[in-house]
Amino acid sequence: MSDPFKLFNTLGRDKQVFEPIDPGHVRVYACGPTVYDYAHIGNARMAVVSDQLVRVLRHIYPKVTYVSNITDVDDKILNRAEELGVEMKDITQKYARIYNQDMARLGVGLPDLQPKATEHIQSMIEMIQRILANKGGYVDGGHVYFDVRSLPAYGGLSGRTLDELNEGVRIEVSEHKRHFGDFVLWKPSQDHEVGWQSPWGRGRPGWHIECSAMSFASLGLPFDIHAGGVDLVFPHHENEIAQACCATGNQSLDAYAKILGTNGFVMHEGQKMSKSIGNILLVHDLVKEHAPVVLRLLLLKTHYRQPLNWTSQGLENAKLLFQRILDIFSIQQPQMGTINQDVWAALLDDLNTPLALVHIEALIRKIRENGYLSEDVNQLYASVVFLGLMDADHLAVVDLPSPGEIEALLAKRELARKSKNFKVADHIRQSLLKQGVEILDTAGKSTWKYRL
Repeated sequence: MSDPFKLFNTLGRDKQVFEPIDPGHVRVYACGPTVYDYAHIGNARMAVVSDQLVRVLRHIYPKVTYVSNITDVDDKILNRAEELGVEMKDITQKYARIYNQDMARLGVGLPDLQPKATEHIQSMIEMIQRILANKGGYVDGGHVYFDVRSLPAYGGLSGRTLDELNEGVRIEVSEHKRHFGDFVLWKPSQDHEVGWQSPWGRGRPGWHIECSAMSFASLGLPFDIHAGGVDLVFPHHENEIAQACCATGNQSLDAYAKILGTNGFVMHEGQKMSKSIGNILLVHDLVKEHAPVVLRLLLLKTHYRQPLNWTSQGLENAKLLFQRILDIFSIQQPQMGTINQDVWAALLDDLNTPLALVHIEALIRKIRENGYLSEDVNQLYASVVFLGLMDADHLAVVDLPSPGEIEALLAKRELARKSKNFKVADHIRQSLLKQGVEILDTAGKSTWKYRL
């Protein structure tokens, strides 16, 4: 019998056996990007971790619905649109498209649902009305605020008391607030700003209500797992939970999601990434400089709950590891096998991807020592496919051609060489090299190997 799937729950601060609300339908939500710029590697870490989580869940349960939103109305977006002199939708549509393209290159599948905030304004208004009806908020001058003192459990996620709410975080100051920790549910829009009609006048939603309303509309409450970065625990996740508690009348912290899974920060060469330092790593740039599979591999080499230090040496090590995998598949063409049991056991233990990769390396050594047995090679293939490092349909990763395609081109090249058409032969060699395939000419015949 397989081991149970265990996940660390930030709500209870312990590792728990995952027990879905409905084993026939597991529901997962992850806070998606605010689309006003290119995604950085920290955004990518959340996306890759959530993708790996969903892969594991789908291997266990018959139905999994994964929802990750697009925040396409926000003050940062409005400021960027005003700065560039364009419409808000021009910004959001562009960067939402690029985000999905960049994540796809990292092996991240599209969520089952990807709701946009602007498409769920009515859901947000209705949730705010429920919060007000349950005396969880108040209206002042067209502003609607959540009253943190209305929820005794507020601060339970982050471990903060009401007096500690402003420690280490930026809290919006407003004359309309009754308590400095209160947060906006709805704010009025000026004439030149985007806005929607509401019972409180023309305005737009606060950030926190967006995720609560979209997850509620897409999955219902409570759902099984909420994923997100540690930087969002307070105030965003804290406030999402508070809104759900008040909207549903359930005062328990798990009224929103039964498990809150939180991934750690990403640092760059030991330093926190920041605009002031100028060391923010954008995925859009990284995928041009490195094989995307190497980026995903490096993201998986550190346990998701730990801080990840992104270094040039780490990139090189990830590249070398994947090259060893490719070398095996160059020698022995794989077929789909079963996932290595040690790899699977590691993933069941709180998504322990670094341990899974240790077992991948052990399997590589075993294959080399035992003469490339097809059973072991197929097991390696199934395992790296499950980790999102290769495509299950064909041996195509980072746009590498399949062995069948390579062999067909080698045969064509061999005919060109025999007829002394060296221009065509050299063109095929250079074309394959650009696609990540190196041709090795020997006295007997030509062979090939993948090269990142």
